[in-house]
Amino acid sequence: MKTIAFFNNKGGVGKTSLVYHLAWMYHELGERVVAIDLDPQSNLTTAFLPVERLEQLWSSHEHPHTILGAIQPLMDHIGDLAQPHVELVDSDMWSALSLVPGDLGLSLFEDRLAEAWNKCLSDSRGEAPDAFRVMSAFHRVMERAAAQAEADLVLVDVGPNLGALNRAALVASDFVVVPLGADVFSLQGLRNLGPTLAQWRRGWRKRLDNEARPEEVSVPKGEMRPIGYVILQHAAREGHPVKVYQRWIDKIPEVYRRRLLGEEGDVPSPDPHLLATIRHYRSLMPMAQEARKPMFLLKPADGAIGSHAAAVQDCRRDFEALARRIAAGAGIPLVSPPA
Repeated sequence: MKTIAFFNNKGGVGKTSLVYHLAWMYHELGERVVAIDLDPQSNLTTAFLPVERLEQLWSSHEHPHTILGAIQPLMDHIGDLAQPHVELVDSDMWSALSLVPGDLGLSLFEDRLAEAWNKCLSDSRGEAPDAFRVMSAFHRVMERAAAQAEADLVLVDVGPNLGALNRAALVASDFVVVPLGADVFSLQGLRNLGPTLAQWRRGWRKRLDNEARPEEVSVPKGEMRPIGYVILQHAAREGHPVKVYQRWIDKIPEVYRRRLLGEEGDVPSPDPHLLATIRHYRSLMPMAQEARKPMFLLKPADGAIGSHAAAVQDCRRDFEALARRIAAGAGIPLVSPPA
């Protein structure tokens, strides 16, 4: 199982849409994939599921079929992780796409995770094991969800912040992909992200050396290896010429290399860490939202005719190429299903 988190502490760049479309693309390419929504805003969940199903998931007090149901015993100090619910989104004879639904109540886990991070350094045989169970909760959700769905790939959506919730989510991830917009805020987020990931990585390694760590609890390695970055282009706005966006895009390779990878020196051209530049398919997005499907699966019956049909094919090529680049970076062999 390989886990890939999509993370930038600057919101609004299109991260959740990216995860949604990549999950569908991997399914199209014959993979069994699980998407896990670890952003309390749960936008990935609302993208995947119809309103009627969302009401069923979130209307009850307990929320047993969301991520909250799995971690509730840990939050309430009454037990260990519960079996996560895995929602089947789509399947065929070759592959399947599943989801662990998100929950606004996940934000209540933040304080527990912050406390556990510190207690993982404790030499107390009573304190440290519980702390490691809490800190490994997301990792174990990923393991169990992947096992239940018989999936080899887990894609993780997280919120745009550097808090304890995201620290636990990133520690549980093997790889990180950084979505970026062509703006100064994304660049600043990138500058903050690199040192933070390095700090989290060092901190977790230190905790793994604790002799009080329980051997019976599966814990993540905390590798968080950067695969690369994706530039998500926004629709051009009046008064913001293309050259303004290009100015920020031109700065990204050097900042990524220095802050994420800790490398100095000249950046080769083209930048090998740029996974893709995804253009803004503003004509397709409203159709896709109405049809409740990814843009590259739109049909003439959905309104994708004429120039829209051509854009659908372009979109498919873009996302397939990106999916293959990410898979190669994570060491995941892709074999497309028979036509």
